[in-house]
Amino acid sequence: MTMQADATLPQSWNPRRVTRHPALMEYRRLAALVAGINLTVLILGIQDGHWWGPEGYALQPIADMALINLTLAILIRQQRVVNALFWLATRIPVSWPLWIRWGAGKVFHFGGLHSGGAVSGALWLGLLVWAMVRNRLAGAAGPSDLTIGLGLAMVALMALMIASALGPIRAKFHNAFEKIHRFAGWTVLALFWGQTVSITRDTGGVLTQTPAFWALCLITLSVASPWMTMRRVKVGIDKPSDHVVLAQFDYGDTPFPGSSNAISLTPFGEYHAFANIPSPDRSGYRLAISRAGDWTGRFIDTPPDKVWVKGITTSGVARIEVLFRKVVYVGTGSGIGPILPHLLAGEVPNRLIWSTRNPRATYGDALVDEIEAHTENPVIWDTVADGKPDLSALALRAVRESDAEAVIVISNQKLTRRVVHDMESLGIPAYGAIWDS
Repeated sequence: MTMQADATLPQSWNPRRVTRHPALMEYRRLAALVAGINLTVLILGIQDGHWWGPEGYALQPIADMALINLTLAILIRQQRVVNALFWLATRIPVSWPLWIRWGAGKVFHFGGLHSGGAVSGALWLGLLVWAMVRNRLAGAAGPSDLTIGLGLAMVALMALMIASALGPIRAKFHNAFEKIHRFAGWTVLALFWGQTVSITRDTGGVLTQTPAFWALCLITLSVASPWMTMRRVKVGIDKPSDHVVLAQFDYGDTPFPGSSNAISLTPFGEYHAFANIPSPDRSGYRLAISRAGDWTGRFIDTPPDKVWVKGITTSGVARIEVLFRKVVYVGTGSGIGPILPHLLAGEVPNRLIWSTRNPRATYGDALVDEIEAHTENPVIWDTVADGKPDLSALALRAVRESDAEAVIVISNQKLTRRVVHDMESLGIPAYGAIWDS
């Protein structure tokens, strides 16, 4: 069905337009918190003389700060840690005050800890190398040239990783960003191991008695874990149109609603994560893959018989629906993919607003019938027949009509941020992907 977006957004200014602006999203607040804590530690250490001693700069506490931050940056992205965070956040019952549940639903902004820890760790690492060089210039016997050289290489690679992760660069050169993050990251880890061994030899210590050794063991296991689960599996393809395919998998994994899996055409190539769509009447799951770039275009035009699957089933944004009594889902195009599992599960009452071009011609009658059968009064907006809708106005109307407590948006970055900002400016909890990976 279609409907007119006759609800209008209030035009008067209110403070939430500022406090809930995307520039101040929780992701950035967490990154700023990590930076603030590190700056505080640095200043307090300077006041207490913690960073230097009679023989020059105190290298160990500086190295410890670098290691703490880098460990945080890596572990917070580990898939099992991510699932644990979502599990903890969604233990809050719906009887708790809305403002608590609103905040808990922002759990997917944990990436701010990753970026804050990575940048802070790189800066501490740079300070460590500088301190090493200053000690040597002041006449100290150590550390060795090898230790300093390994540190310089690590700083250079981390600077490259941070530069490639900057928003505009990552968006324009995303494939390069992924490769730099993966291979430069692995190289930094290997260099960290080399430097730890070198420093231990310089100081005459025992490797297994150093905190760095055990931290690196944990980091290495965290990095290797997703690749240890990598497998090549069969895929069935249903192609309702040249714009989208539904990829069907059945290799013993029936994932939970609100999760995703990463697939690739080659074992160490580009991995793309898609929302899992379990089928109510069969094992396995489906992925809705729409044409959105070179990789998806190749997948649709020449569907493979097998693909590589890496890592474990991982929680996604919409997993937080259980924090609310009722939600409104807003999706555009293939954004229906992450939404459909929740409609099928029926765990939380919901309303759906789905805007797409030629829904039945593009996605097939079977999928549209499935959607209509599993949600209350869905709004399926055909952008070819009716033009582009005002999604914020439609979402507001759905919230008011259904007494929903939250809005979950699955769309492109611009629309997602606009709808989330509009809803939260009105005091309505709203959630959507933040494109931090």
